[in-house]
Amino acid sequence: MPYTLAATTRTELGRRAHNVLDDRMIPAVVYGRGVEPRSIQLSSADFRKVYKSAGSSSLVDLDIDKGQSFKVIIKDVQYEPVTMDITHVDLHQMRMDEEMTAEVPLKFVGESAAVKHAAGTLIESMDSVTVRCLPADLPHEITVDISVLNTFDDSISVSDLIVPKGVTIEDDGAQTVATVAAPMTEEELKKLEEGEAHDVSAIKTEAEEKKAAEEAKAAEEAKAE
Repeated sequence: MPYTLAATTRTELGRRAHNVLDDRMIPAVVYGRGVEPRSIQLSSADFRKVYKSAGSSSLVDLDIDKGQSFKVIIKDVQYEPVTMDITHVDLHQMRMDEEMTAEVPLKFVGESAAVKHAAGTLIESMDSVTVRCLPADLPHEITVDISVLNTFDDSISVSDLIVPKGVTIEDDGAQTVATVAAPMTEEELKKLEEGEAHDVSAIKTEAEEKKAAEEAKAAEEAKAE
């Protein structure tokens, strides 16, 4: 699915860039190897819509001033910590003839027999992998079929992942992507409950000791007066 963003050249820089935010626009910068960085602004509503679908692992057609068009990926998004409004965006202009590396999310699909029939718990050890490829070959996501997890001894490793032609995963092939954990036995559940009860008791004792110490200190101070 193609993604498109319209942008205009930004003239308000530095502290004056806050004026852009007041106009429902987001200040941004476009940069890349051998490319002069350009300050632009994006519609907040349009950017949020594209970013929600494209993430940081899809090419986006960036049209600047309704004339120049570039292939970019969304490299970094900065947020205001309280309101979570987007305050700045970094866009990386791609060279289509050079390989790139990017984080690509994993999408878990299918149904595991160990989960469905044996009450196991799916453990997703990784949620993304690093890939190397030409920009045109960059996958939006990589599918992980968990239907191969039939027993608690089965696992899916990075080397088991299926990727499109021209795409190489940079992560260690031996890394575990997904497994299924067996349900706890009655004995394990009992020990867990006993441990939690012990922890609560210990916390209560510490609170009581702290209260007693405070009362003793107050008594000493009153006596001294």
